[in-house]
Amino acid sequence: MKKVLSFDIDQTLNIAKTPIPDEIADLLKKCLDHFEICPISGQKFDQFLIQIVNRLEGATPEQLSHLHLFVAQGTQYYRFNKEKNDWELVYNYPLTDEQVTKISQTIEKSAKELGYWEEDKLKEGDEIIENRLSQVTFSALGQKAGTSEKYKWDPDYKKREAIVKKCKEYAPEFDYEIGGTTSINAITPGMNKEFGMTHLLEELKVDKKDVLYFGDMTQPGGNDYPVVQMGIDTITVRSHEDTAYALRGILGVI
Repeated sequence: MKKVLSFDIDQTLNIAKTPIPDEIADLLKKCLDHFEICPISGQKFDQFLIQIVNRLEGATPEQLSHLHLFVAQGTQYYRFNKEKNDWELVYNYPLTDEQVTKISQTIEKSAKELGYWEEDKLKEGDEIIENRLSQVTFSALGQKAGTSEKYKWDPDYKKREAIVKKCKEYAPEFDYEIGGTTSINAITPGMNKEFGMTHLLEELKVDKKDVLYFGDMTQPGGNDYPVVQMGIDTITVRSHEDTAYALRGILGVI
């Protein structure tokens, strides 16, 4: 039996950039009684709270102690401290200011050359490029754009693949991964989900065989693909409904 259930977030536990739905929240709370639950995503810590933690209404400190937040592809790790009744940062591997500047300039230049820099579509206070400490993330329409607009922007990944190709020409020292519906995550080589999952194994003192991973971007170039390459058992989903179906099955045989 698996000891750890690990999840991508957007398109795996929710509709992109929205809080997890009631059914997923209920299933995750039930899973916390049997497994270590480890969401791992390019999202920043605040989004983990908004999209997952705050939706687990009624979860006890004991249950939350089995929830592990692997932020920014697992380059930051937060766990729940029952004594303090709060989240604590275990580790963080931030980019330097120089790296953030170089990546940001490279992505902006590449997107503008291709005609994919759509600053005029941003909502007030939003931004296209976001510093998430250990990665820089390009969100073509910003974080606040509506879900339908995001789904329509690049459904076949072609726009982002073109931006990534340009970025690699201008700054090949960084890696660029496609994620979510409009995003590209830029990182230093090796600071992807393989890095995060490797630390997950170390922090939780488990083996690969103990982990089951759920993700929607498991194809080569997708930000879940490094997990597949590690040889960790993976279920490819296309929506949170797929994930809910699988979790109901798992809970049904415990």
